[in-house]
Amino acid sequence: MTSSLYDRDYNYWIQETIQQLQNRNFDCIDWENLIEELESMGKNDKRALMSLLTRLLEHLLKLSYWESEKPRLGNHWASEIVNFRAQICDRLEDSPSLNPQLPTFYEKVHPIAIKSVSKLFSLPPDAQISLSQALDDDWFPN
Repeated sequence: MTSSLYDRDYNYWIQETIQQLQNRNFDCIDWENLIEELESMGKNDKRALMSLLTRLLEHLLKLSYWESEKPRLGNHWASEIVNFRAQICDRLEDSPSLNPQLPTFYEKVHPIAIKSVSKLFSLPPDAQISLSQALDDDWFPN
């Protein structure tokens, strides 16, 4: 059994696939692996956006409710919030079709962020950061 170029040298396979596409040599394309890679890229974009949104919510929750650590870490959290918002914005500029999915992503990751942060300190039962607050560059908890 011989392994494919895809299995032997992934980077070289990418370069060869690009070259074959540019040259319109469609009969030479490893379609099965190319389709698999494209599907994976789409899933990775969604996962990355959900991860960034989770981290953003965690930091907003810390800044909103962790009063004992706010004097020491508040500026760091605020800096991270700015960074996460910028990364989310960049992802959405690259893939605007993900924008309508943000409410669904938020519904999935908000409970995860709450659970994660509640392992650090006690959150009030009504702890909440809305999606619009989270994505608003000018909104920071008091």
